[in-house]
This record gives sequence, C-alpha cells and structure tokens, in this order.
Amino acid sequence: MASLRDIRNRISSVRNTQQVTRAMKMVSAAKLRKAQEGIFQTRPYAFKVGEIISHLKRHVDPSTHPLFSQEDNSEGVCLVIVTADRGLAGGFNSNLIKVAEKAIEERFAMERDNGQLHLICVGRKGHEHFAHRGYQILGDHRGAFDKLSFSTAAEVAKEAVEGYKSHKWDQVFVIYNEFKNTISQNRIVEPFLPIPSHQFLTPVMEDQGLGEEEEELQAAVDYLFEPGAAKILDELVPRYLNYQLWRALLESNAAEQGARMVAMDNATNNAEDLLKDLKLKYNRARQDAITKELIEITSGADALG
Repeated sequence: MASLRDIRNRISSVRNTQQVTRAMKMVSAAKLRKAQEGIFQTRPYAFKVGEIISHLKRHVDPSTHPLFSQEDNSEGVCLVIVTADRGLAGGFNSNLIKVAEKAIEERFAMERDNGQLHLICVGRKGHEHFAHRGYQILGDHRGAFDKLSFSTAAEVAKEAVEGYKSHKWDQVFVIYNEFKNTISQNRIVEPFLPIPSHQFLTPVMEDQGLGEEEEELQAAVDYLFEPGAAKILDELVPRYLNYQLWRALLESNAAEQGARMVAMDNATNNAEDLLKDLKLKYNRARQDAITKELIEITSGADALG
C-alpha cells in the first residue's frame, strides 16, 4: 500500500496538472471566440466569390482559362493537409491524419507508388507525421498557426497553382477540419484545382442552405460584365483561391481551439475525479496508520502491566 507521503505527493502533482489544464481551457476559449469571429466574417465572402465565379464560367469557354480545365498529360496529385502545430487537442490531429491517409489509400495509391503524390502540410503535426513516412513534402509551413496570417494562405495557394500550371500535378485537394461547433468538427476533402464546375459545399454550408440560395439567385439574376467575363475571371480567380485556403486555415484554427478547450475541460474534470479518489485513499491510509499506532500503544501498555 502507498505511504501517506506518496499519496500526498501524487495529490499535489494532480492538483498542479489540474491548474494547468484549467488555464489552457480558458486560453483556448478566448482564442476560440476570436477564431469564430474570423470564420463568420470569411465564410460569406469566400462563398460569394465562388458564386460569382460559377456564374462567370457559364459565359466563357472553360478551356480558355488554365485553372478550369484538367490537363490529360499529367498524373500527379497534390494534397494540402492542414493540421495543428500543437497537440493536447484530443483526436483533432490524429482523426484528420487518418482521413488523409484513407484518401491516399483509396484514391491516390497509384500516384503515391509512382512518386507522383506531393503534399503541402500546413501545421507541424501533419508535416512531421508524413515526413517520417517518406512522403514528398513541399515547403515548410510548420509554425503557421503561431501567427496565422493571410499571407500564409496566399503562399500555399501560389505553390499549388504553380505546380498545376507547370504540370507537376493535375489535381489539388485541401484536407482540413471544418469548424461545426465547440465539440465537433467535420473532416473535409475539398477539391481545389481545377476549379470545380459547381461550387463545393461543406456540411456547414449545406446546413445553412447556401447552395439553395445560389441556385435561386442564378435562376433569377442575369449579370452584365464589364470589361468582360474573361478579364474579370483573371482578376477574381487568384483572389478566390487565396480566400478558399484562408477559409480552410481559419476553419482549422477555430476547430483546433474548440477541440483543445473540450480536451482540457475533460482533463480538468478527470483530475477532479482522481483527486477525490486520492483523498479517499489518503484518509483511509491515515486512519489505518492511526489505528495501527493505537494498537501498538495499547499492546505496549498491556505488556508493561
């Protein structure tokens, strides 16, 4: 049986851990509020730009724009995998990595075996996981979430577009966690290049009825474009791609903070339960020690008598 000193030391250790997890929960809650504000501001804009591009595509020949048509002479694939830089967020990173590995195994195994699968990993966890398994990783975006900025999204988008235009790959997908609510996330595998003929809808977008709204507007409104649909697309497409990646990074950041807040809350509660058990063990051990001392005193008195 553990001694009183051992139990006291363990109680102190658990109490210190509980203070850390409680503080981390509060920090994650504050970061989550800020991240949610960014998401709620970016989602409508990113969707609206995609809606305009979908409408513009009906007025131009898709083959005239290099990012609309899929090349037949390339078999490469690029995956942009967005994870966190840190752990202690429950299954946030591991679940996303499992989705990425499943997609690779089911859809891109041939490209992987032929050395034509390229990864752009945003976040330390994904980068280190796939680097240790011998995947081709482009760039180094570890620490991106320490000071998350729009320039990071623009840089990743530029890498994906340059590889697409140079025929290193003919498909680009973005794999990330979409923020659903504080306690859950949606793992998304979203087509990025070539730009889909119909705007991709995530589960949150579908729940908000954004796709239905787009169809109604397209049926009711016919736009006049000046100086012309093709020139507007040339300006709008890079902005669209940058904001799609920016939205994915913001979604992942918000989902990460929510997952960490829940994980730290569970850890705090578990520490409280463990403290109750340890205190009970401590009281029993203390009672046993007192009882033993009383027996020894009584036995000594009897022996003297």
